[in-house]
Amino acid sequence: MFPKFVPSIPNVVPDVLGLNKGRKIKGTVVLIKKNLIDFSDVVGSVVGVTTSVVDQFTEVIAKGITLQLVSSTNADPANELKGKVGKPASLESWFGSIPNLTGAETGFTVRFDYEEDIGVPGAFLIKNNHLTEFFLVRLTLHDVPNHGDIHFVCNSWVYPASSYKSARIFFANKTYLPCETPQALLKYREEELVNLRGDGTGERQKWDRIYDYDVYNDLGNPDILTSLARPVIGGSSTYPYPRRGRTGRPRTKSDPESESRLFPVVKDFDIYVPRDERFGHLKTADFLTYMLKSVDQNLRPALEYAFTFLSNEFKDFEDVRELYEGGFKLPHDVLKSISDQIPTPMLKEIFRTDGEQSLRFPTPRIIQENKSAWMTDEEFAREMLAGVNPGLICCLKEFPPKSKLDPNVYGDQTSTITKQHLEINLDGCTVDEAIRNNRLFILDHHDAFMPYLRRINETSYKAYASRTILFLKEDGTLKPVAIELSLPHPDGDKCGAESTVILPAEQGVEGTIWLLAKAYVSVNDSGYHQLISHWLNTHAVIEPFIIATNRHLSVLHPIHKLLHPHYRDTMNINALARQALINASGIIELTFLPGKYAIEMSSLVYKNWAFHEQALPVDLIKRGMAVEDPSCPHGLRLVIEDYPFAVDGLEIWNAIKTWVHDYVSFYYKTDEVVQQDTELQCWWKEIVEVGHGDKKDEPWWFKMQTRDELVEACTIIIWTASALHASVNFGQYPYGGYIVNRPTLSRRLIPKQGTPEYDEMVKSPHTAFLRTITPKLQTLIDLSVIEILSRHASDELYLGQREDPNWTSDAKPLELFKKFGKKLEEIEKKLIQRNHDEKLRNRTGPINMPYTLLYPKSEKGLTAKGIPNSISI
Repeated sequence: MFPKFVPSIPNVVPDVLGLNKGRKIKGTVVLIKKNLIDFSDVVGSVVGVTTSVVDQFTEVIAKGITLQLVSSTNADPANELKGKVGKPASLESWFGSIPNLTGAETGFTVRFDYEEDIGVPGAFLIKNNHLTEFFLVRLTLHDVPNHGDIHFVCNSWVYPASSYKSARIFFANKTYLPCETPQALLKYREEELVNLRGDGTGERQKWDRIYDYDVYNDLGNPDILTSLARPVIGGSSTYPYPRRGRTGRPRTKSDPESESRLFPVVKDFDIYVPRDERFGHLKTADFLTYMLKSVDQNLRPALEYAFTFLSNEFKDFEDVRELYEGGFKLPHDVLKSISDQIPTPMLKEIFRTDGEQSLRFPTPRIIQENKSAWMTDEEFAREMLAGVNPGLICCLKEFPPKSKLDPNVYGDQTSTITKQHLEINLDGCTVDEAIRNNRLFILDHHDAFMPYLRRINETSYKAYASRTILFLKEDGTLKPVAIELSLPHPDGDKCGAESTVILPAEQGVEGTIWLLAKAYVSVNDSGYHQLISHWLNTHAVIEPFIIATNRHLSVLHPIHKLLHPHYRDTMNINALARQALINASGIIELTFLPGKYAIEMSSLVYKNWAFHEQALPVDLIKRGMAVEDPSCPHGLRLVIEDYPFAVDGLEIWNAIKTWVHDYVSFYYKTDEVVQQDTELQCWWKEIVEVGHGDKKDEPWWFKMQTRDELVEACTIIIWTASALHASVNFGQYPYGGYIVNRPTLSRRLIPKQGTPEYDEMVKSPHTAFLRTITPKLQTLIDLSVIEILSRHASDELYLGQREDPNWTSDAKPLELFKKFGKKLEEIEKKLIQRNHDEKLRNRTGPINMPYTLLYPKSEKGLTAKGIPNSISI
């Protein structure tokens, strides 16, 4: 059991001589006024200006913003033992400001009466009597008698007082476990968590700060068209899924299980997330919302209209490269319709029109050095180790490869690849020798796609489920040695698959078929990457942790302070995705192979998701890409030494884990402290039973009884939200911006001899290739989106950085965090050196593009490097 806690009162001496009578405690409040932060105001709205004038009038006739200090040392028996509350104090001179603050920040002075019975302030209450909200950055109390300065890190929107049932409270930057919380602050701490949890009823309003869960029942729009109906994802064994944030919108008329969607004309992208999770802390963040909105509501319909008159086919590879070199020529009326809808500065920023009706994109890095190296087998294989989806390749352990699909439903789905197929390309090895020596690898998209192929192929899309076998050469590079393309059996699913094995070839029609086979693999990989490696395994799985953290871990809690930076903007970008990207007839359904079955397919894969396997070392071992070896760095020996994602990733993983271990050890001296932490236990219980409730009965969940479990869990969360997301996100445009390298759609199968399509393939291989993959319309929309999503904002915070240097008052964690930042700087220097090592051929490859996706830092823009703290885009 814990010893009874006696709060320490640092140097508080009774003012028996009255020396502090009439003394004031000076404070500095830093905030950002709404009219200086709201992007929509900047681009033309006068609402912010009007309300600002009213707010100034309010300051003249009333105390517009008042603050009251709350004691951390003296409880009030008459008020449930809450800390005593001081007299209200108002901001001085709303019309003026303190100079030398950055950007839109404005500083104000506030002077509190010194009240002896307040003792040491541990929180403050704030009341906003203005008509509009403001963003409260921080409060600093200067020279508190017998204590010194006290910092309050706020970073929160404060709405007019009428929006709240009680005044908003902010706590000082002290850190307390629940059992260590001073009595005077304990009730405030508990009440704030109750407020954040809400009561689970009603439609949420934009000023709400309530965190709650819901299933993915808002992707379809059955009231508009029956074809836009989508099943509820999450909450069932059929479609299990992580939970998303609850909005409480009304149900649709057509389907009482589905939630109604926003009407774009009325509410645009103003989908509810708790107010402090929304973009808008700086104008650059808000800009993302308007860019995605512009693509979805302006560019997409304009292009769809244009292609009713224009050819939707690329003529040749030069025609594709013209998107970057000269631009796609838009009809004048189409360009004008876009220009009328989008402000000119934004139009230039997003679409770079040149005044000659062109839509032009930046040249993807994959063709900056060499325009044709992407076609080589070496580059095709290298991107499985160092591309945008490097976490799927596995070491082949059994032959032939087998399926995990239920044979009672899908029959025998065992691979038809034989040893004879492979051994002609294994440099003298047998299959058995290659497997024994860890030299055969597989990129397996068979099981993910096969259950949906029959339905997909009934649409205008035509595709295969693929398996790709690769061989590790003596020089450390991989070469593909066979690709199996499978279709559902024509006699029914229970009859298994109908498969074709394609072998490498460079010349003639066989060379064209091999190039097409690699394209079908890339189409599979593009869809799997976007829906699972990217969306499901980072964006979707993290959201329940964000919700549970805010519901159960107080801002005073050490684990809240540890994890909070890694949640920034994630709920907002996920909400935007549900509104325009993963929704019915959204951009993902339009431009990627699974189409209307996209989220269903990711739900199927989530059935095999396990939290502990998201740890990079565990994942590498599971995929056979590493074995435990205490003599090797990080305790793992990679089976492919030059595996850039794994090599760099292990450096980052271990830096994160060391930081988390040292931080957790500072606050949790024993395992018993973990077990007795009431907030922590409620947090973990809700993650398991609600946030990821469809998998609550899985035996692999941590029991959260030891410090080691807590360290591993927090490391996985931070890794997933930072480095893992960076590795699968910021390479999207550098690799996929050249659509022929990573096509997202296939529209016809390999032509059969005797058909006009086969004759075309023989006479004009590139034409046949381009008529098979993503056409112009979907390419232009896809490129517009992935370029936006591959960019860093100017206000990005990277791993090892914090928004406020005073995020905690504890000196040791600040020292440890500084050590973490220095370690990341050392790692980046090491990664740069590796990329200059010519022996490591997988780091740059034939395209001469170094692997930089796990460099910790980046500049603004399209850089293909940098690890933001959070999934902020």
